[in-house]
Amino acid sequence: MTAGTGESVENRDTTSFLTRVVALVLTVGGALGTAASFALVVEKFLLLANPFHIPSCTVDAVLSCGSVMRSPQAELFGFPNPVLGVIAFPVVTTLGVVLLTGARLPRWVWLGLQVGATLGVVFVHWLIIQSLYDIRALCPYCMVVWAATIPVFWYTTAHNLDRGYLGVRAPLLVRYHSTVVTTWLVMILLLVGQAFWDHWMSLLG
Repeated sequence: MTAGTGESVENRDTTSFLTRVVALVLTVGGALGTAASFALVVEKFLLLANPFHIPSCTVDAVLSCGSVMRSPQAELFGFPNPVLGVIAFPVVTTLGVVLLTGARLPRWVWLGLQVGATLGVVFVHWLIIQSLYDIRALCPYCMVVWAATIPVFWYTTAHNLDRGYLGVRAPLLVRYHSTVVTTWLVMILLLVGQAFWDHWMSLLG
């Protein structure tokens, strides 16, 4: 009886802590994603108005928002990709702020967020592949969007797994939530390092 009660309390503590972390991740991640997406939209309009405009996030041949913005991948759906971020990230931020107030969101909201975050993270990884191996350039503002989207997706998923909203539970993944997302981001960082290794070495040399 005592063991069961202790386990129940531990589970409640884990759920409560995870909910606070998710609220913070959604708020901060959404805010960063909104800012980066808005900056990209502004730079895109400036580029359309003046083909010779050099975006503020262009540093050199590799760290070049201009190269990415001029690529076909930058308008996959017929309009600038960052427009999607300007629409979606404020919603994420709002949900995070609501959670920070202590409010509870219904299951359908979490499932809707899960669908949006999943589509977002898939799209982001497609863009990562395109940037590293096709366009061969990195957009700093885009990388902020990458760094915001992945934690938002993962912590939304961890929350939904913990609550059983996805029809399954994965206690180990939930327990080591920070390890999963850290490993994920480090792997992408390693891919960026590998793809542009000669460039980084030339900067050091």
